[in-house]
Amino acid sequence: MHAKSTGSRRTWVDADDAPEISDEWIEQAELREGDKIVRRGRPPGSQKTATTISFDDDILEAFKATGPSWQSRLNAAVRDWLKTHSPTEVEA
Repeated sequence: MHAKSTGSRRTWVDADDAPEISDEWIEQAELREGDKIVRRGRPPGSQKTATTISFDDDILEAFKATGPSWQSRLNAAVRDWLKTHSPTEVEA
């Protein structure tokens, strides 16, 4: 006997009815684990770009130790630094 699963809903009748997956669609997507939303798409009007950058281990560990949203705090620290420094300055 097959029990009807209450957690699954059939959205499309045919796979050909699926929407085109675009960068915009991905930006607005929700990532879920079961019923819990793990990540929502980037908020409208956000002016952020994903990139890869290397930091010294001690810097990353210090920011990660502050808990969730550590990347936002690191971004704020760099923004604060830019108020009194030029990006072309080289410090030894």
